[in-house]
Amino acid sequence: MKIFVTGGAGFIGSNFIRCVLGTSEQYTVVNFDSLTYAGNLANLDSVTNSPNYHFVKGDICDPIAVEGAMAACEVVVHFAAESHVDRSIYEPAAAIETNVKGTFILLQVARKLQIRRFVHISTDEVYGDIQPDTFADENSPLQPSSPYSSSKAASDLLVRSYVRTYGFPALITRSSNNYGPYQFPEKFLPLMITNALADKPLPIYGDGKQQRDWLHVEDNCRGILAVLEKGRIGEVYNLGGADIEENLSIARRLLRVMGKPESLLSYVKDRPGHDRRYALNCAKIERELGWRPRIPLDEGLRQTIDWYGANPDWTAGIRGGEYRTYYQKYYENRDASLQAIAEAGRERSA
Repeated sequence: MKIFVTGGAGFIGSNFIRCVLGTSEQYTVVNFDSLTYAGNLANLDSVTNSPNYHFVKGDICDPIAVEGAMAACEVVVHFAAESHVDRSIYEPAAAIETNVKGTFILLQVARKLQIRRFVHISTDEVYGDIQPDTFADENSPLQPSSPYSSSKAASDLLVRSYVRTYGFPALITRSSNNYGPYQFPEKFLPLMITNALADKPLPIYGDGKQQRDWLHVEDNCRGILAVLEKGRIGEVYNLGGADIEENLSIARRLLRVMGKPESLLSYVKDRPGHDRRYALNCAKIERELGWRPRIPLDEGLRQTIDWYGANPDWTAGIRGGEYRTYYQKYYENRDASLQAIAEAGRERSA
């Protein structure tokens, strides 16, 4: 089976490619990635020389490039996205362009080429805030809170419309917060870990009591592969870790494991529209496909800490340049950046 993977140089995409190529020699992968700031081919050093792996640099918003790269493939797994919530708040246009328009172009090309299966990778954030003691299942309403989650909800609905209108063979996965090796350090866990390793402050939004459902990326990749192989066309499958923790609790746990003081915790102004709780009901994929997470949170966190500690060169290669500019703007000068957003909104409404 030849798989066209979009965004395969990113965090989840690169883990998925290594998972697929390590599962069976029957799989070959075309990795289509534009190599934006979060795309890193070093994530795939272990498979670069595999005869079953091929990289093509390209933008999912370029239909000619997409068709040329997808033409010989049988199935599509679509990871490519602008996925950071804060970035979407500060600069929403990129999220809309990539996540909505890019998905549309992929659907158009895949339909033209009569792709056999199309797995669209989405997020639990499309469900919005989940109330205490409740869990979102695949039929829960979509109530996104940020430009990022709204763009993902829009692309989910677009995919579903192609299934209904054109009989297009698509499926959707919605996963909870992923963590593990090769994650870009602007995301919560790698930011906490890499800052702690460098004895830098750990920025905690608001009161830190936002709850997230943590899923190791390897478990997510196994679930996506199960959906690709055995999922029912037109269906949505939730993938969660069943480990729901407050952000502050996770940060404190990391510091204890790493032998670092809690004085590194630094409370910063909260994100606008910040959801308080995500929690997924994953009974459907367990019942239909036999998937459930295997890696407990304690074990996964220790593995992840060890990986970042053992790979300082990978982290150093990312933390300069554009990432440094972003960090200064939205963490070190966070109050001023958020104030600028608020003032811009007031000017437009005046």
